[in-house]
Amino acid sequence: MDINKVSTKSLDHLGLVSTLCKELGIADFIDSRLPKQPSQSHISHGELVVAMILNGLGFVSRTLHMIPAYFSDKPVERLIGEGISAKHINDDSLGRCLDTLYDLGVSSTFQKLSEKVISHLELPCNALNLDSTSMHVDGKYESEEDDDESSVIKITKGYSRDHRPELNQVIINLITENQAGIPVYMQACSGNTNDSEGFKRIVKSHISSLKDAYENRYLIGDAALYTAEKILLLENQKQLFITRVPQKIKQAKEIISSLKGSKFSFISEGYNGFWVESSYANVSQKWLVIKSDQAYKREIITLDNKLKKESLQAIKDFEKLSKQAFGCEGDAIKTLEIWKKKHPALSISNEKITTAKTYSKSGRPKKGEEGIPVYFIVGNLSSTLSYREIKQQEKGIFILSSNDCSDELDMLSMLQNYKSQQSVERGFRFLKSPDFLTSSLFLKKPERIEALLMVMTSCLMIYAALEHLIRKKLAEKELYFQCMKNKPTQKPTARWVFQCFSGIEELCINDQQKIVLNIKSRHEVILNCLGQQYRDFYS
Repeated sequence: MDINKVSTKSLDHLGLVSTLCKELGIADFIDSRLPKQPSQSHISHGELVVAMILNGLGFVSRTLHMIPAYFSDKPVERLIGEGISAKHINDDSLGRCLDTLYDLGVSSTFQKLSEKVISHLELPCNALNLDSTSMHVDGKYESEEDDDESSVIKITKGYSRDHRPELNQVIINLITENQAGIPVYMQACSGNTNDSEGFKRIVKSHISSLKDAYENRYLIGDAALYTAEKILLLENQKQLFITRVPQKIKQAKEIISSLKGSKFSFISEGYNGFWVESSYANVSQKWLVIKSDQAYKREIITLDNKLKKESLQAIKDFEKLSKQAFGCEGDAIKTLEIWKKKHPALSISNEKITTAKTYSKSGRPKKGEEGIPVYFIVGNLSSTLSYREIKQQEKGIFILSSNDCSDELDMLSMLQNYKSQQSVERGFRFLKSPDFLTSSLFLKKPERIEALLMVMTSCLMIYAALEHLIRKKLAEKELYFQCMKNKPTQKPTARWVFQCFSGIEELCINDQQKIVLNIKSRHEVILNCLGQQYRDFYS
């Protein structure tokens, strides 16, 4: 055997990703909407999307233009399709693919793709979760000077969730189903779009179609979803919601300020609550006032630190105030009242206004000189215990609202549904991970950035779907996988499974015979639970 005819390629966990993409028909779905052009004799748009998903889930933190290099040591034909090599996945083909995806309609295309995935996985989609985040973008783009009527997203500065206000950014709105955290809708917005405005557009234009597609019972969101306009829109569309109530709303303020003596009922470990009726925005609702033990402990520490800081500042201000001479008693009293309002954490005992006289010159006054009366504030400072008690009782409190006023929605169900909001937050952490595609976007046009955001969200979809399948099949077949702590589990993370598949290679002999190496018993557990298609891929 000629040793020069023997080579190895890194396969690792990418076979799982590739097989699931084939099982879900990702490439076929894209190609059915974007037929292969004559110039694409080797690779289709759908296959290029799969290539970007494989790169995105490779966890190598490479920018997009490095994709050809990424595939140089991968078995491309096995992963993507016969006759395809790394050279076909180049800057030009990827750029054209992103342009075509943008022209097709990023959000609508992704929604149709997600419907296909959710249907294949037979997920019930009882609730959908809505949230948004920002992603920073490097470079200068022509869209920064575009007129407001353009449909192209604006790459510009705005409120940064990453605390990087100096950087240009885009906003991504994401809706996930609440079982596996699979994204069902994504929308890219200009970098200066606030959550309230972005959510309003989604509620106006897309909630009805999502409800028709998934028959979801609830739309779940954070406080940005709770405005009079949006909840009225949801009510008119007969869409039930569960959302957090902003504490700045008058009724919420009144409830929180009068909590003393309220009767809380047990919901679950660490949570207690009680019901309140509301008709905010003329929509009949029930509010669940919740006290969280964990949040209380965390917020009390913050409160004490804040009060300490405020008290030190109040003492400094009072020292200055006590040295200030006032021309009349009324001015002194007025200034003192202002100080009290500004510093409620401290109170003044032995408070009084004293008087003295000032003269035209220092030293002994001239004989017969009357002097001008001036006034000073004196008193002793102490902590206002009642103020701390009031602030203390407000901590760990949040309010949830729903227009589902039926008995079907009890306290526990409402809390559990709201806590599923963590699924979309996990999705954002995934998208913004430094191991994923790139922490910042490097593309020439905002249109391509928007299309790439769709691809990145598709990576999240495949990742979440694979994790869901693995956990589901392990439970069904009563199989276990060793977790990071070397203990058996039926709920491994997809990331841990990916790591465990590291080191698997494809051996190629004489460009013909191809053998998969380094399959171990732990790999067999995953392949056996996922099924024949996955076993065949790694055979």
